[in-house]
Amino acid sequence: MAVDALSEVLRTVRLTGAAYFNAAASAPWVAEPPTCERMLASILPGARHLISYHVVAEGRCFASLIDAEPLLVEAGEVIVFIKGDPHVLSSSPGMRADPVAPDIFAAAVGGPLPFSLRYGGDGPTSARLICGFLACDAHPFSPLLDMLPAVIKAGAPYGDESNWLDPFVRVAIDESTSRRAGGESVLAKLSELMLIEVVRRHLETLPPAQAGWLAGLRDPFVGKALALMHGDPARNWTIEELAREVGLSRSVLAERFAGLVGLPPMQYLAKWRMQIASGLLSGGGANMATVAAEIGYGSEAAFSRAFKKMLGIPPSAWRRRPGLEPRH
Repeated sequence: MAVDALSEVLRTVRLTGAAYFNAAASAPWVAEPPTCERMLASILPGARHLISYHVVAEGRCFASLIDAEPLLVEAGEVIVFIKGDPHVLSSSPGMRADPVAPDIFAAAVGGPLPFSLRYGGDGPTSARLICGFLACDAHPFSPLLDMLPAVIKAGAPYGDESNWLDPFVRVAIDESTSRRAGGESVLAKLSELMLIEVVRRHLETLPPAQAGWLAGLRDPFVGKALALMHGDPARNWTIEELAREVGLSRSVLAERFAGLVGLPPMQYLAKWRMQIASGLLSGGGANMATVAAEIGYGSEAAFSRAFKKMLGIPPSAWRRRPGLEPRH
């Protein structure tokens, strides 16, 4: 049941655009992508969140947040910057460069993707990377993205039998180099699958004492409560009913839920309902009465009041926001 809750949250992290780059580098080399704000403004206007990832297809590199300890990333591994923070990639640790001009990325997105980049000198290629920049509209409530660490390294070096990332890497390399029809769409779906698997693997490695939404998902009682609310968000849940369903007392569930997730159950449900509503409104196809009923409100007026109280603007204004049409 907990996996269903994870699937529901992942479903609302809607990718609203993406850019893909096939990068070759010759040592010594260093690259810094533009900041999240400049990247989104240049190539994915209207999106609210950026996830960056870099798959090392050949060779190795060092990657880190700016001024943080660099991580060695070898062929067969991926490093994901969940929150779009400024970061650097290089052939040796400690190197810095001026951020890549965002107009280079904007020009790339204007043509067929993936776009090829070259770093370093004219010597032999020492590393090949597949770099993806995924924009998503996770506002107003994203328990998953908010709780994930800023950087996740996943996969295993080639030759390691535990390297689950290998099939992803091989398909990504093929689609990045062959430029076959539909390749951009394949890379988009591949990126989604890879992100999901990275999150699942991260969930499995959390220490027992870890707090946060993912830890709550793994807890047998809190995870069941999350699954129940995500499975039927329109239901008129009460803390008493949830406690009865999961097999705990009301007070114990409330304390356990808030201790792990960071919110009381009913407050979490209210936020999750508005996340669903914001997605339905952004889609443009559902009328207000349908959206209200979908998340358990008996009238449009009650839904509109609750929406404005939580998000600061009425549903009609949210629907008129400038947005980005999906590229895939």
